[in-house]
Amino acid sequence: MRRISCAILIAAVVGCSDEAQVTQPLEGTQPPEVLARQAPSAEYTVVKLSASLGGTVSRGSGINNRGWVVGFSNLTGDRTRHATLWRDGSIIDLGTLGGPHVNSSVQWPGVSDRGMIVGISQTAIPDPLKEDWSCSAFLPKTGTTCLGFVWDDGVMKPLPTLGGNNGFATGVNNRGQVVGWAETLVHDPTCTAPQVLQFRAVMWEPRKRGSRMRELPPFASDSTSAATAINDRGQAVGISGDCDVAVGRFSARHAVLWERGRVKQIPTLGGESWHTPMDINEAGDVVGFSNPAGDAGGIFIARAFLWTGGRKSRDLGVLRGDLTSQARGINSQRQVVGVSTGPTGNRAFLWEDGVMKDLNTLVRPGFADHLVSAQHINDAGVITGTLLQQSTGATLTFVAIPTAATP
Repeated sequence: MRRISCAILIAAVVGCSDEAQVTQPLEGTQPPEVLARQAPSAEYTVVKLSASLGGTVSRGSGINNRGWVVGFSNLTGDRTRHATLWRDGSIIDLGTLGGPHVNSSVQWPGVSDRGMIVGISQTAIPDPLKEDWSCSAFLPKTGTTCLGFVWDDGVMKPLPTLGGNNGFATGVNNRGQVVGWAETLVHDPTCTAPQVLQFRAVMWEPRKRGSRMRELPPFASDSTSAATAINDRGQAVGISGDCDVAVGRFSARHAVLWERGRVKQIPTLGGESWHTPMDINEAGDVVGFSNPAGDAGGIFIARAFLWTGGRKSRDLGVLRGDLTSQARGINSQRQVVGVSTGPTGNRAFLWEDGVMKDLNTLVRPGFADHLVSAQHINDAGVITGTLLQQSTGATLTFVAIPTAATP
C-alpha cells in the first residue's frame, strides 16, 4: 500500500490538483453529497488521483457510495497493470492470481458498498487451447489463462469456471452476489478462432457455504451468454448470442435481463451486434451501448442507450461531431455517464434530463486537462474515469465532484 500525497475522502474531499481545490467542510456544514442533491444545477471540481503503482496509466472503473474508487494502475515501465483500489487517501495494489508479473484489472464498476471488489486476473497457467479469451481486450496478452476474482477482506480469490479454462467477473451487489461469465467444456461451432469453448453467464455467491454458483442461461436458442452487472434486487443484465470471439460483436446479438431465474430480451437500437448493457440501478434502469441498423459484418457503430422497462430503448445520441457513444454507468437519480467518440478522440459525457453534455464543459474554470471517459457515477453524483494530463501525457484516474453552480 502507498500513501497518496493528495488524499481524497469523497464524503469530505480534500483536493490537491493544480486546477481547483475542494476544502474539507467546516464543522456543522453539510458534506458535498448533500449539497449536490440540493443544488438545482452543478458544475464539477476534478481531483486527479495522481498516485499510481509506478506507471503512467491508470483508470477509475467504478466508485461506490462510500467513495472507494476501483480500476487499474500500471506498474513502473507500463508493461504490467494491476487491479487497484483508491481508498481513504491510500492506493492499494489488489494483486493478481499469478504473481506480480501478470496482469489484473477491475474492468467494470465491480465494487459494492460493503467492500467486495471483483475483476479479472491472468494466472500463471498456460492456456492449453491458446485462446485469446475475453481478457485479451483489456489486458496485455501473456498466453496464460484468465479468471474472475473476488477481493474481500484484503484477500484476492479466484472464481470457479463452468469446467473450462477461463472466467471473467464484472459486477457485485451488496448481497454478495457476483456476476460475469465462464467457459464450459463444450467445443462450440459458433466460436470464431482462436476461441474454442462455449461460455455462459454465471452468478457466484462466494460468501455462501460452498461458494455457490449457478449458470444464467442464454436467450432463446442462443449459444452463449455473459452477465455484466447486477443490482441489489438480484436483477442481472448482460449479453446473449454466438460464441464468436468472446469479446462482444456477435456474442452480443441480444441484450438481456435475468430475474428470478428467467431471461428476457432488452430492446436494442435495431442492429445485429454489439448490444451490451453495462450497468443497472436499483430501479432496474439499464444503460449500455447498442448498434443501430446498418452494422453489416458486425462493424461497431454503437450508440449509448437507456432502457427503463418499456418496449423501446432510448438512443442517447452522441456529442456534437462524434460518431459513436457508450453509456458506462447509471445512478439512482438516472444520471448516465460514458464516452462519446469521434474523429478527434474520446470525450467523457454526462447525460441527465434528456441532454448529453460534454463533461469537459462542466468543470470549474482553470482545469487544463482532458476528461477522456466517464466510467461510473455513484448516488451522490460523483464520477470517476480517465483523464489525459496535458502537461505530461499521462493517463490518470479522476474523481469529479458536483458542487453548487455559481450564478
